[in-house]
Amino acid sequence: MLTHALVGDEGRTIELGWQDGRRTRFHAIWLRDNALDDKTRSAGNGQRLITILDIPAETRIGAAAIKAGMLEVSFVPEGKTVSFPAPWLSANAYDRDELRQPGWTGDIIQRWTKATMQNSVPRASYPAASHSRGVLREWLSAVRTYGFAVMDGLPAESGALCKVSDLFGYIRETNYGRWFEVRAEVNPNNLAYTNLGLQAHTDNPYRDPVPTLQILSCIENTVEGGESSVVDGFAVAAALQAENPEGFRLLSSCPARFEYAGSSGVRLQAKRPMIELGPDGELICIRFNNRSLAPTVDVPFADMEAYYAAYRRFAELIEDPSFEVTFKLEPGQAFIVDNTRVMHARKAFSGTGKRWLQGCYADKDGLLSTLAAIEQDFKEAAE
Repeated sequence: MLTHALVGDEGRTIELGWQDGRRTRFHAIWLRDNALDDKTRSAGNGQRLITILDIPAETRIGAAAIKAGMLEVSFVPEGKTVSFPAPWLSANAYDRDELRQPGWTGDIIQRWTKATMQNSVPRASYPAASHSRGVLREWLSAVRTYGFAVMDGLPAESGALCKVSDLFGYIRETNYGRWFEVRAEVNPNNLAYTNLGLQAHTDNPYRDPVPTLQILSCIENTVEGGESSVVDGFAVAAALQAENPEGFRLLSSCPARFEYAGSSGVRLQAKRPMIELGPDGELICIRFNNRSLAPTVDVPFADMEAYYAAYRRFAELIEDPSFEVTFKLEPGQAFIVDNTRVMHARKAFSGTGKRWLQGCYADKDGLLSTLAAIEQDFKEAAE
């Protein structure tokens, strides 16, 4: 609850007092730009109806008062009065002394290792998730939190993986098609189509933007071996940073180059760091794929040896069994990974028997949007 509002700096700022003793300051231009009235924002979708150039550069607070738990502000020279709910002001306060969580993730993202996740792999059944918004909410939330999850109870048939993406969004079609087959082939155009083991990796780092979600669904699996595994790239990156800050700096500040030219008419290239950080230092993406790494030419000569040492150590940590969670997909099961964070791998398997998986890509914004909408519905139903 608001207790007082004091205008200062000749109307350029305002200080708000709260019942719990907090004090937060806001700038007049920030409040005007974020006004909630129907002339500033669409009542239907919340989008702004004005640009920054529609707001006078000399905008000041002419008067302010607290009325019925709302902050009422009058702006000059517009002569416009707008009210702000106290909970909204508290949720969007940017004048804070405490250490802020980087980016938007806060404590939603939880890093994990084998010790914390091997016996608690998040999973749900497809029939339950498709009929219960509560089950779907928990499964999508697990993907957001941990970067992967398993789904049981799918039809063991071609194209069933589309049912997973339909729960929250849309398939992202690529040069591999709407979906692609993952099984042993003669003279394959991609090493994924053999019975060889695959190092933990993220998919398609040669794309810009990279596919943010990957789904792998099992149709048939009678081979010895071929277990799937996942590694939390954020946990590995954090371990590297703690052990070798300079190596972490090199991998996050120097771009790597990735390329793919395995199909006729396809020449894909991207230039991004293996460990990508946001402006505030937030971990936002891991790109790691030894098969598609092009020659590194963007690291200064003086740093190249240290860069390769950091790359090697990063790879060693990724291969460390303490970071790896393994499971074997059975027919009718699928798993989804956040391809910007979680690396996936496959153990080698025997040449006898059959192993038939299908894979596809989707976009994380659709998953997060669906999850946010479900969470909002649950919140409103509880009020």
